[in-house]
Amino acid sequence: MRTLLLAALVMTPTLVLADTIAWPDLPPTCFVSGRSATSADVDSGCAAFLINVKGQAAGTPIKVDIPQYAMHVDETTGKETPVILIQAEENGEVKAVGYRELGTDQLGAALLREVRLLGTKKPT
Repeated sequence: MRTLLLAALVMTPTLVLADTIAWPDLPPTCFVSGRSATSADVDSGCAAFLINVKGQAAGTPIKVDIPQYAMHVDETTGKETPVILIQAEENGEVKAVGYRELGTDQLGAALLREVRLLGTKKPT
């Protein structure tokens, strides 16, 4: 009985968080998919970062559905932030994603391992 109660207490914050998020529809435009981001994409807010080597775009698209719902998980604090991925690129061993935070429209970038992908259907 104690184990069941403990498991329920541990899961409660995650369940409460999922119930309180008002996930919007995925954007029909203003994201980068199937190609490297350009300076124009970053300037317009349709990409969060640019992988640039010697003045040339050097990112390769990662095979991830874009746009997509996700949770950014801070590796230090464990804090989860709901986001919509707007780009996914790699260069060498580095796999990065760009995202827009829900509710703030703040852009951010993270390593792919720092996000939990939730897919293209609204999370419930």
